[in-house]
Amino acid sequence: MKKRIISIMSILALALVFTGIFMKAGETAAFAAGEEVAAEAADSTGDKAMAAGIVVGLAAAAGAIGMGIAVAKTTESMARQPEIAGKINSTMMLGMVFIETAIIYALVIAILIIFVL
Repeated sequence: MKKRIISIMSILALALVFTGIFMKAGETAAFAAGEEVAAEAADSTGDKAMAAGIVVGLAAAAGAIGMGIAVAKTTESMARQPEIAGKINSTMMLGMVFIETAIIYALVIAILIIFVL
């Protein structure tokens, strides 16, 4: 589990580094052309896009990990007590709905970051 978390975090860090490198290259080209106002707007748009991507990505990753743990524990408890499998399954589905709701809230916040801020 720790190896997966470390690998996910390192992939996220590499993505942020490469995004920063490409954004810096675009900024220098815009300044060389004398389009300072357009470069500031593009920089703001790039920052918004990166923030929105991070928000949705982290929420989706955390939700996926939480759902995986919930399904694993539910399957384990159904195997131990098969007579109450229906109640356990319905409780798990309710928990999944709450996890998905948190991910949808993150998506709404990302949309607000892009279009409102």
